Amino acid sequence: MGQPQKKLTDLLDRHFLARLDGLDVLSRKILQGKLQGERRSKRRGQSAEFADHRPYAAGDDLRFLDWNTYARLDQLFLKLFLEEQDLSVHVLLDASGSVDEGSPPKLLAIKKLSAALSYVALVNNNRLTISAFADGLSGQLADLRGRVSVGRMADFILSADAAGMSDFEKACRQLEATRTGSGVLIVLSDFLFKQGYQDGLRRLTSPRYDLYAIQVLSPQELSPPLSGDLRLLDVEDADTAEVTISAALLKAYQRNLAAYCQEIRDFCTRRGGAYVRASSADSAEKLVLTYLRRMGLLR
Repeated sequence: MGQPQKKLTDLLDRHFLARLDGLDVLSRKILQGKLQGERRSKRRGQSAEFADHRPYAAGDDLRFLDWNTYARLDQLFLKLFLEEQDLSVHVLLDASGSVDEGSPPKLLAIKKLSAALSYVALVNNNRLTISAFADGLSGQLADLRGRVSVGRMADFILSADAAGMSDFEKACRQLEATRTGSGVLIVLSDFLFKQGYQDGLRRLTSPRYDLYAIQVLSPQELSPPLSGDLRLLDVEDADTAEVTISAALLKAYQRNLAAYCQEIRDFCTRRGGAYVRASSADSAEKLVLTYLRRMGLLR
């Protein structure tokens, strides 16, 4: 694929990219209830995707009659196909100071997932907008389309540095103001916001978009290797707290973390969205090809 491919392989290996070539982004809200006999043409030029039959009615287009079914049943049925609309894919990635922490860094995992999902969108000629946020949106590439844009996408993701405080609600408000069309919106973040995630995610909830929240935490956040008397420092706003780490405190921390993650999941589910929690040590290939396909984001 030339120079753009070389840049992308800084994040994703060629074997993984080859497997991504066979996937596409799926929007349940676009496809829901969109069955028709004659499908609109699609810019990517794929053939119509068969969905179902219904009995023939006077005035239906005879080109869509299923003659094989007629030969078996002596009844006329019309072939139905999924109506395909122009699909917009928005990827919103966290580039605030907190995602630069962990081993492996959360930012690296977020970049890999962002690159994989953006690549799938581009090779299928979907309209892609990719944004980074910290204290509001810190950068954006809008309305990319096609393989020709893979290089720009890769450059944008590779150059995203994690720094500064996070204002998730402000970023979502800015993104909401520019969002058009219908499709899928994917948020990749650790969701460790002092001001909370609720107001931001509410802004991203839309009847025209499927919302996916992918929370990336480090192994050290999932199971802290800590003990003794410590002074903890917030990497974003420099707040400090002095704590004594004990087995009981670690168990309480893990219970609270599990409850917090479940709260985000429930928040998304109640609004028709989806949630997945990942570790920065997880394989991006496994997350994309197994979990995100199982969730219905990819097909």
